[in-house]
Amino acid sequence: MPQSLSRILVHLIFSTKNRQPLIAPDVQGRLHGYIPGILHNLGCVPIQTGGTADHAHVLFALARTVTVSKVVEETKTGSSKWMKTQGVASFAWQTGYGAFSIGESQLETVVRYIQRQNEHHRRRSFQEELRLLLEKYNVPYDEKYVWD
Repeated sequence: MPQSLSRILVHLIFSTKNRQPLIAPDVQGRLHGYIPGILHNLGCVPIQTGGTADHAHVLFALARTVTVSKVVEETKTGSSKWMKTQGVASFAWQTGYGAFSIGESQLETVVRYIQRQNEHHRRRSFQEELRLLLEKYNVPYDEKYVWD
């Protein structure tokens, strides 16, 4: 095949350092509008962004020429710098992240899930949410290292 083609959908989740609620409601929308620009610069196609005061969800199509870890690094670095320009001088993201591949048939469900984050987190904490996703995607983890 003379052409390289791909469509790899990634649901990325990362939290603020120590899960501090540093993303104020009035900044959330702007932050989730800023992140797609970072993805575009990496050649990735942003599909949906969202989250709450202490974490972010990013759904995107991975570019053929970039790794997931590079997307995470650039997204977290760029958005952290942007948050500091919004008056949150102490803003930082937690070191780790969760990245899950999804199929095209799951796309609309994941989009709705991300859009409804504030509603969803009235019933479930970020920690509960991440544990469920890790179990759903059969990702082995050690509880003592996930939250530090």
